[in-house]
Amino acid sequence: MIERYRTVRRSGEKEIIIKKSRFIGHIMPVESEEDANAFIEDISKKHWNATHNCFAYIIGERDEIQKQSDDGEPSGTAGKPILEVIKNQGLKNVAIVVTRYFGGIMLGAGGLIRAYTDGAVAAIEAGEAITRVLHRQIFVELDYTWLGKVENELRNREVRMGETRFTDKVTLECLPLDAEKDAFMSWMVDLTQGQSLITEGEQLYFIEGE
Repeated sequence: MIERYRTVRRSGEKEIIIKKSRFIGHIMPVESEEDANAFIEDISKKHWNATHNCFAYIIGERDEIQKQSDDGEPSGTAGKPILEVIKNQGLKNVAIVVTRYFGGIMLGAGGLIRAYTDGAVAAIEAGEAITRVLHRQIFVELDYTWLGKVENELRNREVRMGETRFTDKVTLECLPLDAEKDAFMSWMVDLTQGQSLITEGEQLYFIEGE
């Protein structure tokens, strides 16, 4: 799993008008090609009477899956510009559909490229670009006598925290960056003078800055 990547927070849509044509940018965070195709199908059904429903998506840690469609627009004027916007903004695991309702004025190839580019940018604005960062669950089990000191040190280091469980001992769910997990565990051993039980859990993504 990669340490960090940019995607969008949520699905969204935003409409712009260019020379009387309506361009509606739709976006969805997706985890698979099946997700992307289902999203595209839903938008195409919703806007079945639109002139075009052009799309592009990028999926995978190394952008392994990329697809685009001009949906009847001149070749290279719709799907490719949408895909280029996704690439230029460094986004992964997103699908964008730009719906066009023709307004009666021809835009030409250059005008179409700009319009579909603007539609894709509008979609990303609606979905809100975010950075997801990989963390690791580290469970620290210790006696209650250590709790105050350890919690204070964790706050000082601004370590992301999860659930705290109270039984005959206390188990803290710490969520350091995955890349720093080994250093974190060594620090915790030193901090508790070896009097804690430390175990690794899952890798989890969290939104940077939240």
